[in-house]
Amino acid sequence: MRTILFLIQLPFLLIFCINDTIAQENKIEISHYIDNLFNITEVMVTDVASPPAAARFYAYSTLAAHIAWSELQNVPVNQQLVPASLIGELKLKTPPNGLKPEFIAIYCMLEVGKKIMPSGKLLTEKQDELVKKALKNKWISRKALAQHQEYAQYIAAEVMKLAYSDGYNQLSTLTRYSPKKGDGFWYPTPPAYMAAVEPEWRTIRPFFLDNIKEFKPSPPAPFDLDAGSPFHNQLMEVYEATSHLTDEQILVANFWDCNPFMVQYSGHMAIGIKKISPGGHWIGITGIAAQKAGLDWRKTLYIHALVAMGLHDSFISCWEEKYDSERIRPESAIQKYVDGTWRPLLQTPPFPEYTSGHSVISSTSAAILTAYFGDNFDFIDSSEVYFGLPERAFSSFFQASEEAAISRLYGGIHFRDAIEEGVKQGKKIGSLILEKVNPQVSLAD
Repeated sequence: MRTILFLIQLPFLLIFCINDTIAQENKIEISHYIDNLFNITEVMVTDVASPPAAARFYAYSTLAAHIAWSELQNVPVNQQLVPASLIGELKLKTPPNGLKPEFIAIYCMLEVGKKIMPSGKLLTEKQDELVKKALKNKWISRKALAQHQEYAQYIAAEVMKLAYSDGYNQLSTLTRYSPKKGDGFWYPTPPAYMAAVEPEWRTIRPFFLDNIKEFKPSPPAPFDLDAGSPFHNQLMEVYEATSHLTDEQILVANFWDCNPFMVQYSGHMAIGIKKISPGGHWIGITGIAAQKAGLDWRKTLYIHALVAMGLHDSFISCWEEKYDSERIRPESAIQKYVDGTWRPLLQTPPFPEYTSGHSVISSTSAAILTAYFGDNFDFIDSSEVYFGLPERAFSSFFQASEEAAISRLYGGIHFRDAIEEGVKQGKKIGSLILEKVNPQVSLAD
């Protein structure tokens, strides 16, 4: 009797399994969003996007995905992540009925990436792949495809209006930057001796910071080569610390290097080494956390946009200080005043030293992520595997941000006060952003 019952039930089990497989194929998973966001990262790496510019690209592309999904879910604009100062500029028409919000969010994100980055046209191929997958898996019908694309392009165009008004297109019209003359000021460093990157980034409009001067850190230690002075102590700390690095410290420095400008020379030929930006690293961590926590679409799009916008504002604040203090890099100071043969472990990025950009943006990101995932959210950071580095395990976002900060000392590219003040600066920015975001869109509900 049992055997007969089993044989009767077996077809139903098979049908159930087949239907479940079809259901999974017909569902647009969160991984599709995260994979396509990485496609944007790859274009940034191809373009050698500067860290501040990369953060801007992430901010508008992820914001577009968040807005597109929210509009299709009838979320009011004042409950979205659109800052109050920009709500008046974003007047969206009512979307058509029956559109697939997940498909449109991804397509819209790629559309903004396509328009906002120099090599953005490379994303056309990714959009085509998305369309093929959508039709194959029956996410949308061929008949409805054009309407989906048109609405995604409409939202992307509206978001690009915000981007066109943020001051980025005016950067090339501003007075050309010249480094200050005198001891203690920044000047180009080897091996490429690149000109200063984004010296007027402070003029870009932030999303959340009403006055970037409010987040200005304490002044850096005054340039002073007398033994025992705060500056000289820090100078010698970098020199001595980098002379006795452990294997673990070397690994930490390389893991958080994130220098898109790294150049190696072979004879007379310069070879650019492709690396992710600091912001790209934290966008990667955000995706890892979202997937581990099993966030739904609303929360995934929300937290990615919030972290990206936080990165954007943090870089504006940090770059304002960099080109205000214009402090010399350890490489220049040590070679000139201590040891002409010394070289840092990491290649020095082409902009002034104070404050440490990675310290600022990592602390801001950790503050935001901790607020939504908790103080003890452990994760495996695989963000750098694509670039040839091993995974690293962290027990919290702040543990990761603290390691990112101190990595700049191990790498020989920052003084301690630039790191410590950068951490404070980033945490302050993160706190302000968390005060401003609408609690009705909290990930906790």
